[in-house]
Amino acid sequence: MSANPTSTQEANEPTGELVIKNIAMPKNTNRYRDIFGGWLVSQMDLGGAVLAHKCSRNRMTTVAIDRMVFLQPVYVGDVVCCYASISKRGNTSVTIEVEVWVERLLDNTKHKVTEGLFTFVAIDDKGKPTPIIWQC
Repeated sequence: MSANPTSTQEANEPTGELVIKNIAMPKNTNRYRDIFGGWLVSQMDLGGAVLAHKCSRNRMTTVAIDRMVFLQPVYVGDVVCCYASISKRGNTSVTIEVEVWVERLLDNTKHKVTEGLFTFVAIDDKGKPTPIIWQC
């Protein structure tokens, strides 16, 4: 997920597992009527959490978002698809790469619109880091 020409930015297909699919709605727009970046980040965080929870039996919490790159605007009516894959496994944490692609139904095209790295930490009942019990 670098900004160089060999990045996944040029990929024709998403990388990872489809974890969330949602329709961008008017209530999620900014003043320019594009979808608000904060809404998109929240979808990515949820998508990363889906994979983090699927791959562990632990309670997981987001601790960092790194290298967020917005490539194109998202528009009302776009079908927003979050794809996630594990980038790094640790003893108490996991870093998940999340890509967002949109399906534009009017012209039947797919576009990669953003990408980022999300780090989740396994925590116990007291909120302290605990070893991850891997399931995948």
